Amino acid sequence: MQKIYLHASLFFLTILSSFGQTTAPDSIAFKSRKLKTQEINFVSSYYTQDGNNSAVTGGIGTEKLTDVATTFDITMAKGDAQNRLHSFRLEVGFDHYSSASSDLIDPSTISSASAADNRIYPSLSWVMQDDAKGYSMGAGISISTEYDYFSKGVNVNFAKLSKDRNREVGLSLSAFLDSWSMIYPIELRTIETPSGPVANPDAGGTNPRNSYNGSISLAQVINKRLQASVMLDLAYQTGQLATPYQRVYFTDNSVNVEKLPDTRVKIPVAIRLNYFATDRILVKSFYRFYSDDWGILAHTAEVELPYKLTPFLSISPFYRFYTQSAADYFAPYKEHTAQQEFYTSDYDLSGFASHLFGLNLRYNSADGILGVSKLNTLELRYDHYNRDTGLVADAIALAVTIK
Repeated sequence: MQKIYLHASLFFLTILSSFGQTTAPDSIAFKSRKLKTQEINFVSSYYTQDGNNSAVTGGIGTEKLTDVATTFDITMAKGDAQNRLHSFRLEVGFDHYSSASSDLIDPSTISSASAADNRIYPSLSWVMQDDAKGYSMGAGISISTEYDYFSKGVNVNFAKLSKDRNREVGLSLSAFLDSWSMIYPIELRTIETPSGPVANPDAGGTNPRNSYNGSISLAQVINKRLQASVMLDLAYQTGQLATPYQRVYFTDNSVNVEKLPDTRVKIPVAIRLNYFATDRILVKSFYRFYSDDWGILAHTAEVELPYKLTPFLSISPFYRFYTQSAADYFAPYKEHTAQQEFYTSDYDLSGFASHLFGLNLRYNSADGILGVSKLNTLELRYDHYNRDTGLVADAIALAVTIK
């Protein structure tokens, strides 16, 4: 871990160093600007869920889970000799979660791998914005680590404005190179042979899981009240895509870990419309169509209605409907046969419909809040989620912005 953080720090210093070298030859015209803090954000949330289709126990059993998440980010910026703005953002996130079903990976210990775990995910990004030429570009790196999973990511992005500033085309690319420890359910860590049980060679070590994503977007100001944007994504995954500790029970009462293809292609297409109905009401709408080569087709429709109660206080009710078809490899508890090539009883890959609704309260003041001059924004958000498979979840989050 120390090496990773050191690499991140060196990357940050390399960016600053390269920036300095680039501007040095033009030092006569260069007007020095100090690196200043633009914004600090702090978000803390609590999430809880329950259901009765745990994938760890083959599609039956408790899905009870709680998660406490906290993220902190700071954005700093400075100009350069060409009047371009360079922004640097450091974000650190920390989750602590407990999962009742994960404790059943090895019920005899009541302390198995993911019964309770922590996840830490720092990231660092840079964006250069050239208002005169109407474009921006950026890059970022990230890592995420928990007990059995480690991920490292990199991304680049570019956006170009039209001459009239009413249209923007964006392109982003990202890659995540992950490593997953092969923790099998306790009863599958050995296999029976004529001479007795021996260690299962698949139940140990680590396997790679890599994801590559590309995205292109087009945003257009249609008139003074209406804005539209279209997004097309393409994602490709390869490696260990099946979760090693999720069981599948077959019609003959035998059991194995789930087995899925080692590649997956995902293609989401989305459109967003924002309509300023009055000076106080904004209508935000969103639709996305999703398909992948595992057989899932999905639709997402979302609407949010931010309403300004006062110049400082706004309220935003929101609702999202989601539906998907089942993956080709899904079947419930004891409905697979052991002769199938691929199989899973993970209800995230089943056909289902879900509803998400909630409320967001936002208080914003450039003059400070509660007597604190730098305190710019306070937000409180509540979400309720339910799925027609029986899964129910609630989340509450508090966000603070300091400028």
